[in-house]
Amino acid sequence: MKLIEPNIDLKQLNPLALAYMGDAVLEMYIRYHLIAQGKVRPHQLHKEATSFVSAKAQAAVVHQMIDDNFFSEAELAVVRRGRNARSGSVPKNTDVQTYRYATAFEAILGYLYLQEETSRLDEVVAKMLELLQEKEGGAAK
Repeated sequence: MKLIEPNIDLKQLNPLALAYMGDAVLEMYIRYHLIAQGKVRPHQLHKEATSFVSAKAQAAVVHQMIDDNFFSEAELAVVRRGRNARSGSVPKNTDVQTYRYATAFEAILGYLYLQEETSRLDEVVAKMLELLQEKEGGAAK
């Protein structure tokens, strides 16, 4: 999906840039997941996608993955960088702590995508879906 090769060291990329990429990657995964389940009505798609991509859901997932030692040391370093990044703004519907952990989750997704670690990226998103399904009692099928 890349049209050009990056001219920067992706391992040194600003964590907010990683999160920016990760946000788009997650959105694509979630949209595919919902459509693959046969959900095609735009309002239904938007409503369900929001439950996956909310800062609250992402923060809960990354906390659980950290607690479960799901991430490698290198991945955990990216998560920490994402968590500690200062964006200058916080959405009005969440608190700073939740937003920082959501940024950390998006940063690891962006990192894995840019490093072309697609199988690991698939594992992380699959684990996210699994955790949200458990948490919601099946709402995130």
